[in-house]
Amino acid sequence: MATDTASDTGTATANEPIYVDGQSQLDDVVAERDVVLTDFYADWCGPCQMLEPIVETLAAETGATVAKVDVDANQQLAASYGVRGVPTLVLFAGGEQVEKVVGLQGEDQLRTLIETYVESR
Repeated sequence: MATDTASDTGTATANEPIYVDGQSQLDDVVAERDVVLTDFYADWCGPCQMLEPIVETLAAETGATVAKVDVDANQQLAASYGVRGVPTLVLFAGGEQVEKVVGLQGEDQLRTLIETYVESR
């Protein structure tokens, strides 16, 4: 059973995005990882679909964990982070929210943002 829990919160693999369902699961991921880029997205959102391969690459190639939150399935969670439009990216470092970026961003911009916090840990 412990193995299943590890997989659900992403401790088993950090090189691909973790799909989060609910505040407690996001809290667990943020608590277990130094740097977490959280992608609040919606399946119907064109810019979110364009961002998908970028966050997958960042999950594989940076020291950050990428968490994905479907805003339609997790409306209260999205609201608690002030998400009013998608995509919204929230970056956590050391268990605290440190950055929030709204809209489609380029891979280089996001990589630089992540590396600023990964390198300082």
